[in-house]
Amino acid sequence: MTVVDDVREVIEEVRREVSTLHSELVRYGLVVWTAGNVSARVPGRDLMVIKPSGVSYDDLTPSNMVVCDLHGKVVEGEHAPSSDTEAQAYVYRKLEHIGGVVHTHSPYAVAWAARGEPIPVVTTMCADEFGGDIPVGPFATIGDDSIGRGIVDTLAGSRSPAVLMKNHGVFAVGPSARSAVKAAVMCEDVARSVHLSYQLGQPIPIPSSSVDALYDRYQNVYGQR
Repeated sequence: MTVVDDVREVIEEVRREVSTLHSELVRYGLVVWTAGNVSARVPGRDLMVIKPSGVSYDDLTPSNMVVCDLHGKVVEGEHAPSSDTEAQAYVYRKLEHIGGVVHTHSPYAVAWAARGEPIPVVTTMCADEFGGDIPVGPFATIGDDSIGRGIVDTLAGSRSPAVLMKNHGVFAVGPSARSAVKAAVMCEDVARSVHLSYQLGQPIPIPSSSVDALYDRYQNVYGQR
């Protein structure tokens, strides 16, 4: 497969967006060194754009973002893509409504993942963004589509846009790459708040009816329309 002229402008715009969004991972303390990544689907094409593997965040530019097909094969780019490429390609293949995937190793969320424990819905922010507990997916090897399978299977029964992959970290999804980044940011904030609440005692669960009402309001009423 080669990139043709009629999608060139679209791909370049996605490359710019993906490159810029990586700075948000750094700004919110969700990544260290070269770990973590953002990817985005190319609208209308079976293509995705993702971070190059092992490249410093300070050195990321639109031009070194890697274009791959939805089986993880490089279509355009001078660098090897992220080791999560096949996993995220699987997500795009199976979940056609997903436009962005983000992976982070944010510390509080990783601590929950290391315990293999969902983050309970004991704060309104968790109810608002995640619609319930933030679930835990299975342990999976890195470098093939195993993680992607775990993400898709785990999110199938959840309203959450984020999953804690056991012993690993956060994978967040959304209709756009920006919304996936937002979910990753809020996942870490919820993970920290709930961790701190356990240091003080036993957190109080939010009743399911209230979770539903909070989720509906935040998703459909909150903000500018």
